[in-house]
Formats: sequence, C-alpha cells, structure tokens
Amino acid sequence: MEPLRPDFIDDLRRLRVLREFRERGTVTATAAALHLTPSAVSQQLAGLAHDVGFPLTRRDGRRIVLTARGQTLLAHADAVFARLEQARHDLQTFDETLRGELTIGAFSSALAGLLPGVLASLRADFPQLQVSLRQLEPPGLFDLLDTGRVDIALAVSFDGSPATRDPRYHRVELGADVLDVALPAGHPLAAEAAIDLRALDDDLWITGTPEGCCAVITSTACAAAGFAPRVAHRVDDWLAVTQLVAQGHAVALVPRLAQRDLPAGLTIRPVLGASPQRHLFAAIREGAQNSPLLATALTHLRRAAT
Repeated sequence: MEPLRPDFIDDLRRLRVLREFRERGTVTATAAALHLTPSAVSQQLAGLAHDVGFPLTRRDGRRIVLTARGQTLLAHADAVFARLEQARHDLQTFDETLRGELTIGAFSSALAGLLPGVLASLRADFPQLQVSLRQLEPPGLFDLLDTGRVDIALAVSFDGSPATRDPRYHRVELGADVLDVALPAGHPLAAEAAIDLRALDDDLWITGTPEGCCAVITSTACAAAGFAPRVAHRVDDWLAVTQLVAQGHAVALVPRLAQRDLPAGLTIRPVLGASPQRHLFAAIREGAQNSPLLATALTHLRRAAT
C-alpha cells in the first residue's frame, strides 16, 4: 500500500456518507436518509475508497459491510466531526453572550408536560435567545439533528432511538417518566390508593399503536401481572385517551408527562408495586457539549425533568 498523502481526504461529505452507511446498514437506507440516489451513495463510497487507497466496504453474502480499515477510518471521523462541531459553537459564542436561535425537537407529551416550563425559564434568564419547538419522533428526529436543523433532540429510549453509546451524539439522561393507571371516576377501583393491575384483567384497555413505546410498556406490565390486556382501542393521542377513559370506555396506562389538563370524570392512581416507566434522554451532536448555549439549555432540561 502506498503511503497516504497528508491531504488524503479533502472532501468531508464523503466521510459523512460513509458514517451514515455505518448507521443505516444498507446503501438504499443511506440514500433515503441523505436524500440521494443509491447510485450516488455508491459513487461517494467508491470515490472515498479511491482517495484513501484501500477498500472501505466489502461484500458479505448479499450484504455490504465495512472493512476493518473502514471502521478505523470512521473512528477517526467521529473525532473529526466532534471537533468541527465544537469549533462551530466556539465561534458562535465567542463573545460569551447567549443569544441566537435554538431548535428543540421532541415527542408530543414532552412538548406538553416538560418544555413549556423550560421555555419559560430560558426566556426569563436569556431574553435574547429565541427557542423554537418541533414535534418529532425517532428516527426522523435524529436525521434532523444530524443535519443541524434541530439542535437538541428529546426522546424516549426505544426502537428507532440511537444506541446509548452512539459516537455521533452527546447524550444526557433525563430520568424516568412513570405511567399511572387512568380509570373512570365511577370504576370500582377508583377509591384505591394504588392499583394492582391483576384486578384489571377483565377490563377493556386503550393502548397506542402496537409498535409504539407505551403500547409495549402496557403489554409488558400486564404480562408481568399475569394477563394480556383486552385492547379495545389503539390511540396515540393522550387527550383522546383520557377523554375515552373519562367517558367509561376503557382503562389505560398514562405517562405523567401527559397528565396535564385532565378531563372531569377521570381518576389517576399509581400502579401497586413496580411502576411501569419509560426513560427520557436529550441528545446533541458530539462536540457541542461545550457550547455555553447548549450546556445551559441542557441544564434547564435536567432541572425541569427532575
């Protein structure tokens, strides 16, 4: 192998394509994430391999996978992109004034139950800072974080979210969001201080879509109590869920972030024993954690979450 030139990589866009390929696993998925054609992705990968002088991918049966050298190059690429992100924020906040724009992407119940207070505290402390919110779910949320259209991603640890040690992101754990039992006020168990889920095995239930986080949590909690819930309704909108429960159509597990402005006729009780819960986290691009702006915003998020 020829010695590599000092400028053996002069186009970071190709490195970004290789990095995305590592996360997506296929050329087709990489192309979709980057809004390119599969042939364009293949050309970028081939061009990068030509520049560095060795194969970055290889065939493994019907799949294309990274070579060992490709993986090594990406480990360095992660550090490069982190330093570039750090440089970007250092230059943006050179005068140490917290101003400008900040975009936070989050799921619906965080927008209702967590972020209004965060916006109020940021506005009070930093009146020159403009914060905008976007309702987004993984994986699309992290696609926008990667491209810089979102500065902070607020999500639940579940399918579609990046792995805990994903080198692209600096991750901040925000703790657990507990799910409680929502009952009609006239339910026989509404007077109980805490609800044994086994007592609800004959009730009709409301859950979200089958692949969703809260639907999986509900199924798991009921299975631990020894039964499968009789699902009558699959609804992902928490306002609709609480209205349906209040009108006596079913029972449900509702996260505390979604327990705002509850309708009359609804009773909320904790689960007896181990509480079902989902785990929240915030993510920013690796290298941005030293930004005074983002560090301050994450501090406000942690404070609100606790």
